Amino acid sequence: MHGYGNAHSALAARRDFIVLAPQLPRAGDLWLRYADDVREVLAEVCAGHAVDEARMYLTGFSRGGNGVFDLALTQPDLWAALWAVDPTRVPREAPARPLWLSVGEVDKWIWADDGKDHVGSARAAYGDERIYSWLLRYVR
Repeated sequence: MHGYGNAHSALAARRDFIVLAPQLPRAGDLWLRYADDVREVLAEVCAGHAVDEARMYLTGFSRGGNGVFDLALTQPDLWAALWAVDPTRVPREAPARPLWLSVGEVDKWIWADDGKDHVGSARAAYGDERIYSWLLRYVR
């Protein structure tokens, strides 16, 4: 998987990570309904690749950021650390894993991404080498 990734992604993401990007079959804030499917896809990837299961991280953008919260609460055994990028809501309870939260100006929660809009917030977050360095420190 070495060397793959979006040109906007940080070098560490393209070099050191296997990235899975499941999409919901329909629009909505429905990640809880698909938690078992995410676990199944992850198990298939782990079976076919050299994955350090102590260093599996969960990230998502917008409603996918909501999915980070939901999946982390239902699957705490899977994830070493979490990264929600510009989620549209807060979690229903505090996840039991280290959490990095990136949000943009449009949401007005935190002025963390230099005034970027919703999509700009995601581009800035996923292109930030500091976050990948932070993730690599967390091993279950």
